[in-house]
Amino acid sequence: MTRLSVNINKIATLRNARGGNIPDVVKCAIDCQRFGAQGITVHPRPDERHIRRQDVFDLKPVITTEFNIEGYPSEDFLELVTAVKADQVTLVPDQPGQLTSDHGWNTRKHLSFLKDVVSRLQEQGIRTSLFVDPDSDAVEGAALTGTNRIELYTEPYATLYPADRDKAIAPFTEAAETARQAGLELNAGHDLSLENLNFLIINIPWIKEVSIGHALIADALYYGLELTIQKYLNCLHIS
Repeated sequence: MTRLSVNINKIATLRNARGGNIPDVVKCAIDCQRFGAQGITVHPRPDERHIRRQDVFDLKPVITTEFNIEGYPSEDFLELVTAVKADQVTLVPDQPGQLTSDHGWNTRKHLSFLKDVVSRLQEQGIRTSLFVDPDSDAVEGAALTGTNRIELYTEPYATLYPADRDKAIAPFTEAAETARQAGLELNAGHDLSLENLNFLIINIPWIKEVSIGHALIADALYYGLELTIQKYLNCLHIS
């Protein structure tokens, strides 16, 4: 079954808006795992507007599932994820002030750079994943880097889904099949929700992991965190 990794950036955003330690991101990570999540994702950005570097170190001892750390592979970021021995590092092509990840890597253009970064992380026993658009050429380029996995950027799927879910899924099934043929394991993330998640999994059942933050935390305001995580886990079952 596809694993659910909960991105807790929004918990940190809420904490930082007021100062102090409410809500507590460490307690939230513990609770997410206790409620059934199979991983915790964070994306520490240079401006620390949500997850801070210290949060990464504080979280590491309490992660009993999988610790997935996303970010642009600057030297500071690589030193951080190596220091805490992340289970998985998801490399994204974000600019320093970018609001949220909104595109995948040009894997052909940045092939040499990505090969070096992937090799460096793998030498430390860290699984790597590259954030890519649903484009077969980008997927094939990712395979040339030696990465273990790719993460398909699913915002275009989520945007088109309400109007035409079959059209929305088409480029993703093609890219996913290209990844499978290239020997790449597959993750997915961005704007996945209770509305669109199950259809994605039905059509691409070999997805290893989905990383979900914004929608899940928003749903928790209505349903509570425990019930929300159960709802998302239910979406990952293929009936």
